[in-house]
Amino acid sequence: MKKTLALILTLALSLAALTGCGSKTETPADTNTDNSAQTETPAETALSGSVSTNGSTSMEKVIGALSEQFMADNSGVTVTYDPTGSGAGIEAASNGSADIGLSSRALKDEEVAGGLTGTIVALDGVAVIVNADSKVENLTVEQIGKIFTGEITDWSEVGGDAGTISCIGREAGSGTRDGFESITGTKDACKLDQELTSTGGVIEAVAGNPNAIGYASLSAVEGKNTVKDVTVGGVACTEETVLNGSYAIQRPFVLVTKTGETLSSAAQAFFDYATSSTASQLIKAAGAVPVAK
Repeated sequence: MKKTLALILTLALSLAALTGCGSKTETPADTNTDNSAQTETPAETALSGSVSTNGSTSMEKVIGALSEQFMADNSGVTVTYDPTGSGAGIEAASNGSADIGLSSRALKDEEVAGGLTGTIVALDGVAVIVNADSKVENLTVEQIGKIFTGEITDWSEVGGDAGTISCIGREAGSGTRDGFESITGTKDACKLDQELTSTGGVIEAVAGNPNAIGYASLSAVEGKNTVKDVTVGGVACTEETVLNGSYAIQRPFVLVTKTGETLSSAAQAFFDYATSSTASQLIKAAGAVPVAK
């Protein structure tokens, strides 16, 4: 009997040991779930911040279209535009008061030497405009130069009705003025009856004076019926003639930045977008000619 009890006790102890070992080797059911959760990739941070642009009034439609679409695509970014003129925009880029300066003329050698970089975003024709009722339809570059320097003073000398020509132009430092004077050979020699600080101002002045002549960005003149842009040397100012170079009076639209200085993430993203082929249709719709392929 004692032997039988000892055998039963031994078997019971063996069974308990086996059960304990089994419980020690169990694996928790949610182990794999915990590991996978630890390896998840965090969501990408959305672009945010502000981008300040400053300069050319002629670039208003282009920069406005680009800014609007960029902000729609990047709701955390605000792009501002201050229409101060090309000279002021270049200075703003130089002194850091703007992220990106806007110029409707190429940078001068001394500006590049002073630490600035110009990147052409589009081309623009400078339309020569007269009053909508003027009989003048075409002028040569030479005639335009003589009109603005006072050598030709009456419209009858170039096929119009008799009347003293009134020349309307932009202020010193304007990219439109710089481009116009460089091409027509009238640098620092124009005799202006009115010197205005915006493209819109020039258009209004010419529209209100039957004997006036002025110049303005192609993008600003399109669709206006109060003024008429004359052909220059028989070539109309259009996107096509500007791009192929047949229209003589044209200039670049330039984004100005400080050489070697890193832009903020938002400003760099806007710069990259503006100079990409993705923006070409917007630039065309704004009346300028994109250069990105």
